[in-house]
Amino acid sequence: MLPAPLSNLLVLSPHCDDAVLACGEMLEAHPGSVVATVFAGCPPAGAPLTEWDRAAGFQAGDDVMGARRAEDLAALSLLGATPQWLDFLDDQYPSSHADADVRRALDGLIRARQPAALVVPLGLFHRDHRTVHEAAMEVALDHRDRTWVLYEDVNYRRIPGLTAQRLHSLEAKGAAITPVSFPVRSPSPRKMQAVQCYRSQLRALLSHGRPGYADAFAAERYWRVAWNR
Repeated sequence: MLPAPLSNLLVLSPHCDDAVLACGEMLEAHPGSVVATVFAGCPPAGAPLTEWDRAAGFQAGDDVMGARRAEDLAALSLLGATPQWLDFLDDQYPSSHADADVRRALDGLIRARQPAALVVPLGLFHRDHRTVHEAAMEVALDHRDRTWVLYEDVNYRRIPGLTAQRLHSLEAKGAAITPVSFPVRSPSPRKMQAVQCYRSQLRALLSHGRPGYADAFAAERYWRVAWNR
């Protein structure tokens, strides 16, 4: 279990839904947490509907990100958490942002929020997940006085060996990795209810050829990361 205090907890989520799917039980155990979603920006008006958004049930002209933010707000409210949405665009939309822009935004967020602890994705497989993870680990070097915790990305953690590969890579870069646990209720009926708020994303995850979302209800796993250099 992590040392107290964790009353001022900041969770980084690549997209609206990732934090709840991966960390819903932990969020329920720490009411008052803030979930900052990095890729929550709205694509330009008139942008073509993407294949994913079509699978999620959206139609041309819909306010896709407005709907997804509303889903996120509903889910996080059930868990006692507060959303903060950054304006970077999801990888499915054309974008000109650089990884350095994400790093600067996360650094500014930490300085503004002054969290006691941060919970960030391992950054498995998906480009946006990797970007958030790598930016967070860069920024962590300037904020070593805070507690840093890693969580597994739902569905991508099912790819054999991927979690172990990421942890070994961090250790090779000089990080000390320690498994940690939270006093959570598992399985959590409240998390199950919160997950159902993401109607559009669950619809897409259940579409042909996609993995579904049962993995969201497998055990949540966390590691503390501390830098030795």
